[in-house]
Amino acid sequence: MKFSVPKNAMIIIADGEHAMFYRNIGVSGIKIEKTGELLPGAHDNRGAAPLPRETSPHEKGEANFAKDIANNLYERVHKGGIEALVLIADPQTLGQIRPSLHKEVTQRITGELHKTLTKSSISEIEHILTTAAA
Repeated sequence: MKFSVPKNAMIIIADGEHAMFYRNIGVSGIKIEKTGELLPGAHDNRGAAPLPRETSPHEKGEANFAKDIANNLYERVHKGGIEALVLIADPQTLGQIRPSLHKEVTQRITGELHKTLTKSSISEIEHILTTAAA
């Protein structure tokens, strides 16, 4: 997949405990602003995939939160809020989000990174996105 961050693209940066939403407001290049945040428990988890019995409560919470993220993205697509989407998450979280994404969401993905950036500054995120899109 070619990696691109078009103007107005939504960028989601997530881990198993929170997700942050950004928007690329750069006229030319990448300049992002934070537009929201999602914390565990913000949605119900109806339809969450069953997990093995030996799954720890922490792992169950992370899996449920990945489903919350996928549901949130689907809602945003239907409200017309996402034309292009970049997903950035640690490998485990990204692996949990991907199977829960609706086809309408996956069609909008223009880039994906397997990185933990939830504690990164906006300038660090912009630099990483610029490098990945080069």
